[in-house]
Order: sequence, then C-alpha cells, then structure tokens
Amino acid sequence: MAVESTMIDLGTKAPDFSLPRVTDGTLVSRSEFENGKGLLVVFLSRHCPFVKHIQARLTEVGNEYRNRGIGVVAICANDAERYPEDGPESLNEMVRELGIEFPVLFDETQEVARAYSAACTPDFFLFDARMELVYRGQFDSSRPSKDTPVTGEDLTAAMDAVLAGEPVSGPQVPSMGCSIKWKETAGA
Repeated sequence: MAVESTMIDLGTKAPDFSLPRVTDGTLVSRSEFENGKGLLVVFLSRHCPFVKHIQARLTEVGNEYRNRGIGVVAICANDAERYPEDGPESLNEMVRELGIEFPVLFDETQEVARAYSAACTPDFFLFDARMELVYRGQFDSSRPSKDTPVTGEDLTAAMDAVLAGEPVSGPQVPSMGCSIKWKETAGA
C-alpha cells in the first residue's frame, strides 16, 4: 500500500544511529558524518516498486553527492522475517548489483526508523552541516505508474543548496512509496 512521508518539522536534529552495514556488519554511526557538509538518510527496501523505479538514479545521485562531501546512508528497517528480500543478505546483493558506494544499513529493531518518523520507502531526510533537517520530500515527481523520467531533481536541488550553504528553497512534496513493514508486536 502506497503511503506518503510524514514530513517532520524542518530544523529537527538528526537522531543518532549506530547500525550494521549489510556488506560486512561493521557499525556505522551518525557521529561519523558530523564534520561533513551534510547528511542524507534514505529509508529504502529492495522489494518496493517505488524504490525499484528510482534505484539506478538514486545510486548515481548518492555516489556523486557522497564524493562531493555530503554523507549518504541508506537504511532498511522492514521486517525481514516477513519480507526476506529486505534482509541483509539480499540487500548486500543489491549493493553489489547497483554499485552502491555509500553505506546501506539494516535497522533490525526498527528503532532508528521510528526515531526518524520514517513512513515509506523511499523516504528522504537531508540534514545540513549542523545536523538540522532542511529537506524531507520526494526524489522527484516520477512514479512507477507515470511515464516521466527519473531525475532526482527535487533532492539534488536540495543537496546543491546544502553544498552552497544556502537555504533549501521551493515547495517540499512528500515522498510516496511502500509503507515501512513494521514488525508485529504482542497484542497488536
């Protein structure tokens, strides 16, 4: 079921995280990015058609902006028991297949996704050098059901503003995608 991102308040501080890379299990923490020009946190999954639709361009954008000084991490928080394609082993295959150079992390407890108020995949959170939220919204206006090119123009414009030390301008349209696949809790 398609849902929109929650559009948390701009200025929100980036919540801490320390999560394992799907490639080798080493921990990656938010603190590793505190001396950079900014931080992009992307919640994604492997099975979602919305992510599949943008994944090639997202990889290009993430790799490029990582090399330009913005920290980039992707996090999968889906329940891997119910959605094995979103487990670390499968995500590791995705990293290799797409040539992803930035860390792809697995949030098994889903605590980080909850801290970020992530709602869908893909869900984007861009923080400036002070780790304050300056953009949360769509990658671009393309959708799997639309015949429009995947450009990443909304997100790249925001990252260009961060790199230039300027405010992110223009409207911020919620991202849309598959809902986060939350684990079932006792009594739910």
